[in-house]
Amino acid sequence: MRTSIATVSLGGSLTEKLTAAARAGFDGVEIFENDLLASPLTPEEIRARCADLGLTIDLYQPMRDIEAVTEAEFARNLRRARHKFELMRRLGTDTVLVCSSVSPLAEDDDALAAAQLSQLADLAQEFGVRVAYEALAWGRHVSTYDHAWRIVETAGHPALGTCLDSFHILSRGSDPKGIADIPGEKIFFLQLADAPPLAMDVLQWSRHYRCFPGQGGFDVAGLLRHVLSAGYDGPLSLEVFNDVFRQADAGPTAIDAHRSLLVLQETVGLARPPAPVVPTGIAFAELVTPDAEPVSALLGALGFARPARHRGKPVDLWEQGEARILVNTGPAVRRDGTALAAIGLESPDPEGAARRAEALLAPVLPRRRTPQDARLDAVAAPDGTELFFCAPTTPQHPGWRADFADTPGRLPPGTGVLRIDHLALTQPWHQFDEAALFHRSVLGLHAQESVDVADPYGLLRSRAVTTPDGSVRIALSVGPAPTEDGAHAQHIALAVEDVVAAVRRFREAGGRMLRIPANHYDDLAARFDFAEGELETYQDLGILYDRDAGGEFRHCYTRTVGRVFFELVQRDGDYRGYGAPNAPVRLAAQHTAKRLTGG
Repeated sequence: MRTSIATVSLGGSLTEKLTAAARAGFDGVEIFENDLLASPLTPEEIRARCADLGLTIDLYQPMRDIEAVTEAEFARNLRRARHKFELMRRLGTDTVLVCSSVSPLAEDDDALAAAQLSQLADLAQEFGVRVAYEALAWGRHVSTYDHAWRIVETAGHPALGTCLDSFHILSRGSDPKGIADIPGEKIFFLQLADAPPLAMDVLQWSRHYRCFPGQGGFDVAGLLRHVLSAGYDGPLSLEVFNDVFRQADAGPTAIDAHRSLLVLQETVGLARPPAPVVPTGIAFAELVTPDAEPVSALLGALGFARPARHRGKPVDLWEQGEARILVNTGPAVRRDGTALAAIGLESPDPEGAARRAEALLAPVLPRRRTPQDARLDAVAAPDGTELFFCAPTTPQHPGWRADFADTPGRLPPGTGVLRIDHLALTQPWHQFDEAALFHRSVLGLHAQESVDVADPYGLLRSRAVTTPDGSVRIALSVGPAPTEDGAHAQHIALAVEDVVAAVRRFREAGGRMLRIPANHYDDLAARFDFAEGELETYQDLGILYDRDAGGEFRHCYTRTVGRVFFELVQRDGDYRGYGAPNAPVRLAAQHTAKRLTGG
């Protein structure tokens, strides 16, 4: 189906919004009145600009506080409407959104509302305009879609129909099943938005916290199925009021918006992009650094060996158990030091995974490679992290590992690292919801519930995306506020057999763990029972502890190098979390360490 987006959903000037919508692949736009009023372009120039970009103007909105008023007030409203209909003729659009009145002048009289909307439709028809009447969730007398439809049905005017808005319907808990009883030709427009579940005034909820379908908690797909069963064949349009989206660059936001509609259409059977190819493991994590010495020393203390080097690039392979870390000192030097730049995902069908990613608008990354290099398809995640789709390596089919030549050297004793347990990626402040949708839709990962964690300077929001078996775990988080240079710490969590033994070997090799305050261990003593001397050992080594109904979790952290630190984790039983109760302690300890070291 055709796709559209309201200009209010994007940040920037009207020209920037139109350009972003077109580049993202939308077919049309809703022109929000405030965007037009603030634009230096004339309506004719806006119309021409849209035509040049291949965009239709599908809706002009909103027209407010029209119906169920006194005759004198309605006469003034018709005068206002005449000016707007003439404006719409200049814009080249034929549908106007009329919201149910919130004015204290409006009367609770459905017959009067129907009669005045019919008169409005008479005037609109003279200009070739259709009126789409929408129930605002906070409307003074009309606040539900079925009530709005009864008024439209009573009016019985061919130029008057209804506009359905998923937020206004689902935020009130209305049952969307009744939509199927509305004739499809009388549904003049459909606006879609999701939202997180929040306990707050619905007006504030609507104006600040809407998000794109798939990013919140509403069953937008279920509502869309009812709309389609009614026979609606107009555009699927996004109308999202969100403070974060409006402050962000319009280009990436528009791409995320269009991706959400592609996934929504897939969910309801309107589109069939390539099927998701769920990764089966983490092949490697790649660090880029201007100075390999600090991170090499850290990896060495962690017991990693350096068995190979890339045949044509300054990239070293570090390995222990099934955990593989690439250290890249090539031209991609970062001014903020060592950073996690790329993730290799083991995939049963790398080419299929890349096709899926490209179909859902993930930017395919060009890769400099020689004829001898293994083929590795790569796309960029919203935060810029490169994702490589890798076939599993075997002695018979080494895949990406064949790009590395073995280097002689003595193997260190190791610290019992088994594999990469999970990766933690801190997102740019305005891309958290986008990242969750990307990893869920493009990679086929399951998104867990969001968790808010107390940081000394605000709240850190975190959401994990995983495979069902936990072979791939990525924790996405966003800090309490943007930093001056956008730099946030990321980390690689390593699964170990015995975290106590691992830390002792790490310390013997010269490694330094993050110091944890004694108060944490006092709290643990109050909450849990430990064997004699166990808690004292954890305190001495800087090990944190958590327990739930599934099992136990012991974990600890290295000092940060550049933007990266490592976590050692030991999972016992069926513990599937990430030690969230301990996160405030870790964050505070890292802030303290940064103050003491100056970096």
